[in-house]
Amino acid sequence: MDDPMNHAGEAVDPDVDLHVPSQRHELVDGPFRLLALIAIGGVIGATARHGLELAFPHPADGFAWATFGINVSGCGLIGVLMVLIEHIWTRQRLLRPFLGVGVLGGFTTFSTYVFDINQAVGAGAPRMALVYLAATPAAALVAVWTTATLTRYAIGPRHASVHDRARETVGS
Repeated sequence: MDDPMNHAGEAVDPDVDLHVPSQRHELVDGPFRLLALIAIGGVIGATARHGLELAFPHPADGFAWATFGINVSGCGLIGVLMVLIEHIWTRQRLLRPFLGVGVLGGFTTFSTYVFDINQAVGAGAPRMALVYLAATPAAALVAVWTTATLTRYAIGPRHASVHDRARETVGS
């Protein structure tokens, strides 16, 4: 397993391959600009999620369709975003932290998912809680895999990933 600390003892982003020069820039500007960008994205995502949950409430013993839809669609969007960042938007270094970590991280809500499960059990609907407990992560994983696969197919093989280009550079 890779060490999440650099040689100076500072934490580094595990998604950044420091062997690829184009990916190093994400860590150059310092943490405050990056943290501010993530926080702004998080506010946007969390506000959208809260609005949807208010628009589509559910009874305590019912299936939390709004939270389920938010988590599944958010994971699907993360699948699309990660493929586009790796293959198309390779030079947009702040896009992943802003959209992926901030907006979509704030939009998806696995803490509310756990709260909904607890609420259903407390309301005397343990079967509903169990179905929701299993269905949410299963559907979220299927969504991210499906959207990532479809996005890779849609952009075609002509778009080599950053990692593929780095391997070609090192190998030549």
